[in-house]
Amino acid sequence: MQIEPIPAFEDNYIWALRHQGRVAIVDPGEADPVERFLEQTGDQLCAILVTHHHGDHIGGITELVARHPVPVYGPAREAQAVVTHPLAEGDCVTVLDVDFAVMEVPGHTLGHVVYYRPGMLLCGDTLFGAGCGRVFEGTLAQMHASLARLAALPATTQIYCAHEYTESCLRFAKTVEPDNAAIVARIDRVKRQRAAGQPSVPSTLADELATNPFLRWQTPGVIAAATAHLGRLPANDTETFSAIRIWRDQI
Repeated sequence: MQIEPIPAFEDNYIWALRHQGRVAIVDPGEADPVERFLEQTGDQLCAILVTHHHGDHIGGITELVARHPVPVYGPAREAQAVVTHPLAEGDCVTVLDVDFAVMEVPGHTLGHVVYYRPGMLLCGDTLFGAGCGRVFEGTLAQMHASLARLAALPATTQIYCAHEYTESCLRFAKTVEPDNAAIVARIDRVKRQRAAGQPSVPSTLADELATNPFLRWQTPGVIAAATAHLGRLPANDTETFSAIRIWRDQI
């Protein structure tokens, strides 16, 4: 299976999963970039996967299925009219002859799901390069628990998130942990990628565990930063994560 990003809006990625002339599309917020991709590749659209209900992830679906009547898989807890096959925790969806496990990860939205197969995570707006999604509908505790589930996946897992946010997220990560050499090295690497017109994602979970403050709530540097922000030592991991997320929201 090939995986390619289709840029959309200013900083979205619509992921195209390709195999032998067929393609499944993930979170098509716009139809036109997908249609151009199909024209260029000659691929046949066979399925659409949705992680959550925000418009920049589902806005192109109605137009696409009008031209290409395909199944649309998405979260059962966010039952949008565009979703034809609702999915919940523990479900399995097969696209392009590949099985993906469905995990519910509330936080960014209440019904957000991710799609996982060994070596690959399609994570929408839950996890970003060096960052995580804002908590719009869920609670900070839910978001922390969701990220903890993702952090427990194999370190070699490729992280396919939905936005090109890595540079800005790394700037914040360096503010949280100014002495983290892995963050400094990643900033340099991402600058070179972006200067060459390349996406900074996918990353690996190992990259995120080394540089993403929203997965590093047990490390001394992040705990120290949370303590400075709170004015006291955090009571637990969830409070450490929450302090860092609230700090990020205020910038």
